[in-house]
Formats: sequence, C-alpha cells, structure tokens
Amino acid sequence: MARFEMLDAGFGDIGNNAQADILFELGMMYATGRDCAVDMVAAHKWFNIAAIKGSDRAARLRGEVAASMTKLEIARALREAREWMTMH
Repeated sequence: MARFEMLDAGFGDIGNNAQADILFELGMMYATGRDCAVDMVAAHKWFNIAAIKGSDRAARLRGEVAASMTKLEIARALREAREWMTMH
C-alpha cells in the first residue's frame, strides 16, 4: 500500500480539509477496489479517520460500510484507525 505523509503545519483549515479529502479517497479506493483488492476493514478505517478530520461524506459512508461488516471486522477497523491516529 502506498504511504501518504500528512503535513498540516501551517495550512490551517485548508490543510485539514485536504487531509480529510485524501483520507476519504483512500476509503473509496478500498471500498471499490480501485487499484487494489476490496477491503472493507481498510475502507472503514480510512473513512473513520477522514470523519475524525471533518469529512461528513466519510462519516456517512463509514456507516454504510459498517452495515455490511461483522462486529469483529468493525472492531479491527476501529483498532487500526486508533493505531494510525496514535502514530500520526
């Protein structure tokens, strides 16, 4: 998986919005299988992080993705999102 470095220092709201948009696109990539295998756990993770960064679209799609996941998959996605947020 490609790694995206997120720099928000000095960008204010523009940086946060751009960051949320990039994270949203990662969620879409995994949800649709665009350039990768479909992975709903990864999609939920990226939608969750984008929602935390302020994306309303990501929050809505996170709920839609969660409706098709098991409780264990959701727990894994939440854990992975928490780990990513801790590291970044």
